[in-house]
Amino acid sequence: MTVTRQDFEDALAAYWGARQLQSEQSAIRDAVGAGTAGSVRGGKHFDVIATLLAKFFLDAGYPPASIRVTKSQGLELPGYYRPQKQWDVVVVHGGVLVAAFELKALGGPSYGNNYNNRVEEALGSAVDLRRAALAEMYPKEKPWLGYFFIMEDGPGSRRPVRAADGALPIDGIWRDTSYQDRFGIFCQRLVTEQLYDAACYVTSSPEDPKPIELVESLDWRHFSAAINARLTYLKDLGIPG
Repeated sequence: MTVTRQDFEDALAAYWGARQLQSEQSAIRDAVGAGTAGSVRGGKHFDVIATLLAKFFLDAGYPPASIRVTKSQGLELPGYYRPQKQWDVVVVHGGVLVAAFELKALGGPSYGNNYNNRVEEALGSAVDLRRAALAEMYPKEKPWLGYFFIMEDGPGSRRPVRAADGALPIDGIWRDTSYQDRFGIFCQRLVTEQLYDAACYVTSSPEDPKPIELVESLDWRHFSAAINARLTYLKDLGIPG
C-alpha cells in the first residue's frame, strides 16, 4: 500500500463531511484507534487526517501499537518549558520519536479571533520540544515534526487585512496580506527555521473540499515526500526492526 494523492483528497473531503472514507482507510482507522479520537479532539473532523498520516507508518511496517492517535494511547511528549504537551499524532518505536504531528485549522467567518492563537500554539509546541531535544530528553534519533493546517477558503480569509499602527513598523512582507497569505508565510518560516521538518498548508471549504495549495513548498507532494524521506532514513538504520 502507498499513500496517494487521491487518499489525501478523499481525507480532506471527509474532513468536511462530504465523503465517506474508503474501506481501506476505515480499516487503518480501526487499527490505530482513530475511530474514537473525536471525543479527544473536541470534534471528529481531524480523525480522517490522523488516519491518513497513520497509513504512512503502517505501510512502512510500524506496528499499530507504535502509532498513537488517541489520548488513551498517550499523545503527550516531554517538553522543556513544561512537563509535557499533547500532540495530535505520535509515532514512537524502540524509544525513538519517529514523528509527531500537529493538526490545526482556522475557519470563518471571523478568522481574526483565532489567528494569533494558531500561530502561538504552533510556535510553542515546536520550541518546547526542540529545546527538550537539546536537553537530551529525546535519545537516539533527532525528533521529526510535521505541521498540517487547513484554512477555510472564503471571502474573509482571502481579503487583505490591515495591520494596526503599532509602536514600530512591521516587516513589509506582511503588508496588504490576507489570512491565507499570512499563514503561507508563517508555515514557510516554520520550516525554514527548522521548527518543523515539514508543513502542509491547504485552503478548502465545505462547498468545494478540493484542496487549494497556495505555496508549492507546502503542498501535499512536498509534505508526503518529507514523511517518506524520514521513513527511508530510519529504515536504513534498521527502524522498525
